[in-house]
Amino acid sequence: MKVILRTDVDGLGKKGDIADVATGYARNFLLPKGLVMKSTPGAEAQAESMREARVMKSAEDRAEAEEVATKLVPAVITIGANADGEKLFGSITTTDIATAVEEQTGIVIDKRNIEADEAIKTTGSHTVMAQLHPEVQFPITLEIVAV
Repeated sequence: MKVILRTDVDGLGKKGDIADVATGYARNFLLPKGLVMKSTPGAEAQAESMREARVMKSAEDRAEAEEVATKLVPAVITIGANADGEKLFGSITTTDIATAVEEQTGIVIDKRNIEADEAIKTTGSHTVMAQLHPEVQFPITLEIVAV
């Protein structure tokens, strides 16, 4: 059965895509949950407009992410933490990093978009990666100081 996706469905496609699925899967799961609609010539035209809107939104999101990246890459974010010499009491989390970025630059980044390879437990200079869009990934330079 040909269906048009109303929302993104894992393993099937994104909003506006036309998919060929088993009739039972469509009738018993996808249609009752409102995830898809049956494919008709009129609905396929509507699906095309959904795909175009998705592409335009993705392009806008990418442009915004690139703008944020150009502002944050040269910046050094300073975070103060309790420390005994070089060793911190505790560690710096992605929440701490997101808060410091917002306080120092005014740019709001979700903590889930920050990727720290390992916990930051020492003072000094560290680099973490941020990914605001699937195609835009950039480093954030941190300076951890003892307070």
